[in-house]
Amino acid sequence: MPKAIGLVTCNYTTASNDDVFLGRPVASMPYLGRYRLVDFALSNMVDAGIRTVGMIMPNNYRSLVDHVGSGKDWDLDRKNGGLFIMPGTAFGTSRTGARFLIRDLVQNRAFFTKNSEKYVVLSTANFICSVDINALIAKHEETGANITVLTKTAKCDGNVDVVTFDVENGRVKGMHQAVKFGQVAFLDYAVIERTLLLELLDSFAAVDHLDLFEALNAEYGRFRVMAAEFDGYMKPIFDKNSYFQANMDLLDPEVLTELTDARPIKTKAHDNPPAKYEPGCKVSNSLIASGDRIFGTVQSSVLGRNVIVEPGASVRNSIIMQGVVIKSGAKIENAIIDKANVVPAGTELRGTDGDILYLKKN
Repeated sequence: MPKAIGLVTCNYTTASNDDVFLGRPVASMPYLGRYRLVDFALSNMVDAGIRTVGMIMPNNYRSLVDHVGSGKDWDLDRKNGGLFIMPGTAFGTSRTGARFLIRDLVQNRAFFTKNSEKYVVLSTANFICSVDINALIAKHEETGANITVLTKTAKCDGNVDVVTFDVENGRVKGMHQAVKFGQVAFLDYAVIERTLLLELLDSFAAVDHLDLFEALNAEYGRFRVMAAEFDGYMKPIFDKNSYFQANMDLLDPEVLTELTDARPIKTKAHDNPPAKYEPGCKVSNSLIASGDRIFGTVQSSVLGRNVIVEPGASVRNSIIMQGVVIKSGAKIENAIIDKANVVPAGTELRGTDGDILYLKKN
């Protein structure tokens, strides 16, 4: 019998104005050619035996609903429990973004009252990581915490969208926005007792425009909020460059194995034929999705489904989303090419390592 229900919030608005995130939620962004970012949060829940999962939607939810459907591909199309699509609010976000906006939680209070499991596992879809949620719950019980948050010591500076906790002897004392090297970054996973969450929603009703953990900032002395250190691969996705690098990281076989083998990542099934490598093509260090036809050269790149790379075309260090046709002689390097584009013959599209070129969809 599962101890917890899950809640995935998909309406976080990044501080970035990158075009790559316009028109679709971050949660529905393609990843590794076959996944969407939300697949990792949903799979982490399901792999832990959680069979009741709520998803709080953004206002531009169409692509997300199209992807998750009834939850069948995650074994969440069930008579008891299952996947619950829930509305989010389009206004009133806090300074730390709408991770776990109190107004969203209050609006969907019935989801918490109609279930009897002891815990609620909270997550966003902005972090790529394979989390053992059962181990997180066990840590929560071991420490006698009121709330347990998943954290990792930052190895770089400058991500303004990542929340940082001030931690002393494993206990959270405060929080602030942006993370720097050596600080304790919040990975947007938390375990909280369901009854306590309901009490907090009542207590914070007057400040429902805040994020739950922002509202708790003055209460960390009263509640036992403990940090659980995560020691695996993780990548926050909050801007174009972090999205690009998260895909490139997985070209390392060790990282790919760690992320996808320990706990399988489930996604929407697509009945496409295998990729076809035509005579004379050259492919190295790349992830090629089903339905692709490769005539030209692909190096250190990630290709989505149904991509065609014609003879004489080359793709290097790039992300090509589904349905793109790259005509003969075209050259693409350091770029993100969004879905349903046709790159004309002889065209050169080049970004740099520090400034990835982005071509919007259609």
